[in-house]
Amino acid sequence: MLKLALLLRAALIGVFVGSLLLAVVLTEGALHIPGRAAPSPLAANNLARVTNSTWKPARITAADGIPLEGWLFRPSDAGGSAVILLHGVGDSRLGMMEHAHYLLGAGFIVLVPDIRGHGSSGGDITTYGIRESGDVHAWADWLFRERGIQRLYGMGESLGAAILLQSLPREPRFRAVVAECPFATFEEVANYRLEHASHLALPFTWPVVRTAFVYGRLRYGIDLRQASPAAAIRSVRTPILLIHGSRDVNIPPEHSRELHAANPAATQLWEVAGAVHVAAISVQPSRFVRTVTDWFRYH
Repeated sequence: MLKLALLLRAALIGVFVGSLLLAVVLTEGALHIPGRAAPSPLAANNLARVTNSTWKPARITAADGIPLEGWLFRPSDAGGSAVILLHGVGDSRLGMMEHAHYLLGAGFIVLVPDIRGHGSSGGDITTYGIRESGDVHAWADWLFRERGIQRLYGMGESLGAAILLQSLPREPRFRAVVAECPFATFEEVANYRLEHASHLALPFTWPVVRTAFVYGRLRYGIDLRQASPAAAIRSVRTPILLIHGSRDVNIPPEHSRELHAANPAATQLWEVAGAVHVAAISVQPSRFVRTVTDWFRYH
């Protein structure tokens, strides 16, 4: 009996230590994005050439001193409307070139920045909207100092969509935004990802995720529970178009449904049948381009 009790005690200690180590590994992996590379200006030159537009480097300093970089494109027939495009996690501004292409063709000025911790922007960690939402405000200030810009719009994919939504309470100058495949809360998507990676149920993954969040708060001063687009948009009035693929297993469409339910007056939801993560434009290219450009023009 004593031997059984000792074995059980050792097993519990092992589970605790293993969970703690797993939480540390998960947090470090989520906050530090590997393999970042500065986008080549050749991509900007190519896009400017095929869209008959001009471009220039865009550089600002975030509120906490982090340098942020991007490209600003201006079409030959530019009006006074500008769109900020925000890419997903592990990507760079290059991931938004397809969207920049059709928006420039529609006469929009386009800003494509690298999110902090990505591409050529500074920053050691990614905070899933907690700090990045303030960066969007800084970019908006910079844009409105540019010649001829009177109307501001935004579009984001995945993490970029979540960041954009979290910026709205602080940045009311957006006339309208498009968010493709955002998460509703980082805690929900973290639990979901761990469940699918480990094939364990929520009661077993929840303590690991919560421990990871405690570690992130103690080690980096970041409370990842605050990364919540759902909380951010609950009382905003900015028109939000939510787009989500029905076959998205990276961030399931339930997240956009939850966001729509959080503020049905300000949001519209388009679930694209058969589309996987941030791939709606591949499934319905003509309708996607028309829907996004019309959404901005209408507002």
